Amino acid sequence: MAAESATTAMSNPEPAADGDVILRVDGLKKTYATKDRSVEAVRDLTFDLPRGQLACIVGPSGAGKTTLLRCIGGLLEPTAGSVTLDGTTVTGPPRGMAVVFQDYGRSLFAWMTVRQNVELPLRNQDMSKADRARVVEESLAAVGLEHAVESYPWQLSGGMQQRVAIARAIAFDPQVLLMDEPFAAVDAQTRADLEDLIRDIWKRTGVTILFVTHDIDESVYLGDRVLILSGSPTVVQEDLPIDLPEERDQLTTRSMPRFAELRGHVYEQIQRAKQESAPADADK
Repeated sequence: MAAESATTAMSNPEPAADGDVILRVDGLKKTYATKDRSVEAVRDLTFDLPRGQLACIVGPSGAGKTTLLRCIGGLLEPTAGSVTLDGTTVTGPPRGMAVVFQDYGRSLFAWMTVRQNVELPLRNQDMSKADRARVVEESLAAVGLEHAVESYPWQLSGGMQQRVAIARAIAFDPQVLLMDEPFAAVDAQTRADLEDLIRDIWKRTGVTILFVTHDIDESVYLGDRVLILSGSPTVVQEDLPIDLPEERDQLTTRSMPRFAELRGHVYEQIQRAKQESAPADADK
């Protein structure tokens, strides 16, 4: 009944007006070709991301979530379709995007201090040394690491290292922040703290966030919209608005009947996606 009520209470959101769209994915397709065969990872993905929205993407394992994010970020060339950022076609990593990856250990330089890691992408910008220092200080303060500026990544916990990666991303002042399962490698308590950190940064800065996760509860807690992907080859199976209160906290929000309804609905859709892709997987 919970899943049924979630379905009946909601419909796919209306497309955003062109002036409100910061990111547009149109007919995106990605096929990996090898010597013996080709594998269609993403079949036909189309969606718009309005300016200032926090949207989450979930789907079955192997559904192409990371492939999609890499195509959006200009790190991977799509086979067909297009990605546009604020009206400009993405053909490589654009100035207006920043990415936070799951593997924070590889994204930080162990021989650089926290300050130097955050400052690194700013060195190619037209900024004075004083302005860079100010931006680094503000970014580290935003993630609660102003006390660790002279520490090295290897001296920090996993959660603190991911905070450094987030600080470096927001220091870049992106229009869109892409996050690829960034909390998958941390413990549950740290994960909850980082989820609240992201919502706090989102509300204070107004940055548009596209957050890929395999965690259903996380997608419902974080987002004001969840894009549910089908099994591979991937399409958008459902575009689900999240009608939870804007102010959220881990205990109250997760205890709400509506949270349970939404979580159950997303779970049901992912199970359906797995079942529908199973025959194709069995043939491989």
